[in-house]
Amino acid sequence: MEPRIATVNRVTKETDISLTLNLDGSGQCSIDTGIGFFDHMLSGFARHGLFDLTLKCRGDLEVDSHHTVEDCGIVLGEAIRQAAGEKKAVKRYGSAILPMDEALMLCAVDLSGRPYLVFDVSYTAPMLGTMQTELFHEFFYAVSYAGAMNLHLKMLSGMNNHHIAESSFKAFGKALDMAAMYEERLNGAVWSTKGVL
Repeated sequence: MEPRIATVNRVTKETDISLTLNLDGSGQCSIDTGIGFFDHMLSGFARHGLFDLTLKCRGDLEVDSHHTVEDCGIVLGEAIRQAAGEKKAVKRYGSAILPMDEALMLCAVDLSGRPYLVFDVSYTAPMLGTMQTELFHEFFYAVSYAGAMNLHLKMLSGMNNHHIAESSFKAFGKALDMAAMYEERLNGAVWSTKGVL
């Protein structure tokens, strides 16, 4: 199979983003969004999903982090959608229950072509580093809609806000990796009674 790689560039008055994603990578990443904690989260996503990810973003951080985080979500979702292509012979569904100390996160993904986000994750701190915790919802919402995927994140337990956030990104990486894997028994078909995703 050809490596499934997509490069997406997006330039607005608020952000300038260049991203390359390889769904069939080894977890190598180079990420610079200007938000240290966000870089750390995206690195966890790439490493634990075994995706190669290069991301460079210059955003209006003098305003706040919102545009940078949301637009990176849009670009990552678009890259996932492009790299997955017609989704022939992929498993389509993926899930992970991922522990990180006291935090336990459930993530489920369906590469259905229909965007939907269920985000049942809560934080007790308003900030992690220089990133507002409310922006995690905005990021995953943008990924799910630009990527045309059904995405569920549910916190089963957790007290430490860093662990809660990090387990979300790692669980998403694991679930997406599973959903994007090939299923040989499909013989190149799309896993849908409709014949398309």
